[in-house]
Amino acid sequence: MSFNITPERDEDLDLLQITDLSTGIQVRILPEPGALLHEFSIPLGNRRIQVINSYKNLADHKENAAFYKSAKLSPFVCRIAEGKYEFENISYEFQNKFNDGSAIHGILADKPFAVLEKSSREGEAFILLEYHYQKEDPAYPFEYLINVRYTLKTGGRLYLDTTVKNLSSRRIPMADGWHPYFNLEGEVNDWLLSFHSKEKLAFNEKLIPLGHTVKAPDFHSPKLIADEFFDNCFLLEPDSGVPAATLENPANGLRLSFYPDRNYTFLQIYTPGDRKSIAIENLSSAPDAFNNGLGLIILEPGDSQSFSVLYQLEFR
Repeated sequence: MSFNITPERDEDLDLLQITDLSTGIQVRILPEPGALLHEFSIPLGNRRIQVINSYKNLADHKENAAFYKSAKLSPFVCRIAEGKYEFENISYEFQNKFNDGSAIHGILADKPFAVLEKSSREGEAFILLEYHYQKEDPAYPFEYLINVRYTLKTGGRLYLDTTVKNLSSRRIPMADGWHPYFNLEGEVNDWLLSFHSKEKLAFNEKLIPLGHTVKAPDFHSPKLIADEFFDNCFLLEPDSGVPAATLENPANGLRLSFYPDRNYTFLQIYTPGDRKSIAIENLSSAPDAFNNGLGLIILEPGDSQSFSVLYQLEFR
C-alpha cells in the first residue's frame, strides 16, 4: 500500500494524516473545527517544507480566528455588505460581523465536521467529512448538508471536493470557496506568481464590488511578486490543460499549481502585511454575491452542487 491514514496529535489538535509512503508527501486534516487543511508538506533533503500557513493550537485558532486560515467558505464567500441581504422578498442580517461592518467568509469556519469515511489504496487515499447545517444562524434559515473530501494522489496531487445538498423545503442561495494561506519558504516578494485573468472586480474601501471590472495586472506568465500588494477578486479565464494559477519559489524549486473546476470561476488573492504567505482562494462567486448575484447559485429543494480544486505540489 503506497498510502496510509493515521490519527495524529499536534499540541492539542487532533488530526488525520494522509502520507504518500513513496514520496513522503503529507496532508493533515483538522475535522474540528472547520474541516481545515492543516498541512500539505513535502520533504526536501533533511527538512520538510510545509506550504500551509496554519494554526499552532486551539488557543492560536481562537485568538487569530479572524484570519480564517484554510476556512471552508460556505454558504457565502468573502463579504456581504453590512451583513444584509434579501432573498425572495425577505430581508436578513447577520449579527456576527467584521470590524468594517461586513459579514465575512461564511458561517462554517468553526463547525465540527464528522468523519464519514477514510480509505487508502494503491495510488491514493481520501478522508470524507460532513457537516449538517440546521439553521443555526437566523440570518441563514436554510437547512443543508455539506460534504468535504480530501484526496491525496500520486505526484503530489491534492483534490479538495465539496458537495452541498439543499435539505430545505424551499430554494436557498449558495456560494462556495476556500481560504488557504500558502508559504513556500522565505518571503512573498521573492516568489513567482501566475494566474489567468484579464479583469478584476472594482472594489470600494470595504472590498465590496462596485458593479464593474477593471484591468488586472498582467500575471499570465510567472512573474516576480516583488512589492505587489493583492487584495482583489479576479475573473478567471477558462484555459483547459494548464493551471489557473501557479506559485513558485525559485530559491528551492518548489511549485504549487491550482486547477479549479468550472464551478470555481473567481480567484481571490491577498497578501498579508508580514509578506510571509499569500492567500489564493478559489471561489464560485464574487464577494457580496447574495446582493449582486455574481456567480450566485440557487439550489432547488433536494438538489446538490459540487465544486472541486486540485493543488499540485512539486519541485521543478
